[in-house]
Amino acid sequence: MGSYEAVTEKPGTATKWVVTCMVGGVIVGVSLLGAYSSQLGMFWKSRRRNKKPVRVYMDGCFDMMHYGHCNALRQARALGDQLIVGVVSDAEIIANKGPPVTPLHERLIMVNAVKWVDEVIPEAPYAITEEFMKKLFDEYKIDYIIHGDDPCVLPDGTDAYAHAKKAGRYKQIKRTEGVSSTDIVGRMLLCVRERSITDSHNHSSLQRQFSNGHSPKFEAGASAASGTRISHFLPTSRRIVQFSNGRGPGPDSRIVYIDGAFDLFHAGHVEILRLARDLGDFLLVGIHTDQTVSATRGSHRPIMNLHERSLSVLACRYVDEVIIGAPWEVSKDMITTFDISLVVHGTIAENNDFQKEECNPYAVPISMGIFKILDSPLDITTTTIIRRIVANHEAYQKRNEKKGESEKRYYEDKTHVSGD
Repeated sequence: MGSYEAVTEKPGTATKWVVTCMVGGVIVGVSLLGAYSSQLGMFWKSRRRNKKPVRVYMDGCFDMMHYGHCNALRQARALGDQLIVGVVSDAEIIANKGPPVTPLHERLIMVNAVKWVDEVIPEAPYAITEEFMKKLFDEYKIDYIIHGDDPCVLPDGTDAYAHAKKAGRYKQIKRTEGVSSTDIVGRMLLCVRERSITDSHNHSSLQRQFSNGHSPKFEAGASAASGTRISHFLPTSRRIVQFSNGRGPGPDSRIVYIDGAFDLFHAGHVEILRLARDLGDFLLVGIHTDQTVSATRGSHRPIMNLHERSLSVLACRYVDEVIIGAPWEVSKDMITTFDISLVVHGTIAENNDFQKEECNPYAVPISMGIFKILDSPLDITTTTIIRRIVANHEAYQKRNEKKGESEKRYYEDKTHVSGD
């Protein structure tokens, strides 16, 4: 009625079956092939489980953390399976660059909140010494050390990543154009200086210029060396997609909404977003337009334009989606459109007089019983950050002038770097 042939390889290896049947042969063959395929699938799954994850390390000061830092961390994470981030100590920053604007505990909050970060090493050294590099390789099981294509030079003129390069464990990513902590500090110094000049200047026009990447002209007393006047930021839809989660809420999700300027995105913002996210399944963040911020906070605001602020918020692990250019008033139509279950606001904010105003922006959610005030964990606002700059403006001006020279050289000498 039929015949079959079984060919078996050496013990301990895979068994190969060749089946020939006149009747029912197809069924038997498929059965045996299915069993073999199942075993092969389990074998490769086991191999993947046992494969060592690639761990990459990136360090930085992350002072006044912005979307450029976040994009660097995103690129670094793409080069491995786990991203470990070293945050440089206050003392090391002071010794190598000058006083930081944000202290270590705030910078740790910021870095931990970036959605591409897996682990954080606090108080990392500014330069990667042979001793610290050995600790990274042996204790933290780091495979590669990552840095941007812009040079990182120590006070003595040496390369901060020379040891990693020599060891063959260094990888480079593309620097994010258009923003740096030096640039942001320069914008604030510019803002402070301009406000002290006579009222003959059009403050609103000036703010709009440097917030949108144009270079205002200054009187002779202004330092041209700082290199912080021009924003090179070029917003693209691709960058928005890279930062987005790419998913919407589920059919039964409890959607929480919070809005604001989120200018100079800081630890206070991160902590209130964390609390808001804990109240639901999906956190929707409304980011006000530049015009709305200027109208409610003053003509010298915002320091960062709408696209820059949106990217900073999108990089936060607690945020699921943003509305770029959200309306000042939360309307019934908006609540229905986004299926919002709860609208929240923090106790610490630039403008907390909204309940006293004739046109309360939260009147509708209040009337619907879906509005909640949250106790802000940190007493920090954008004004807090600006005041730190103002209080120590001479030190920051000197730091910016020094850093500005290297920024200028970078843009003059830069070449195209593929990737990102």
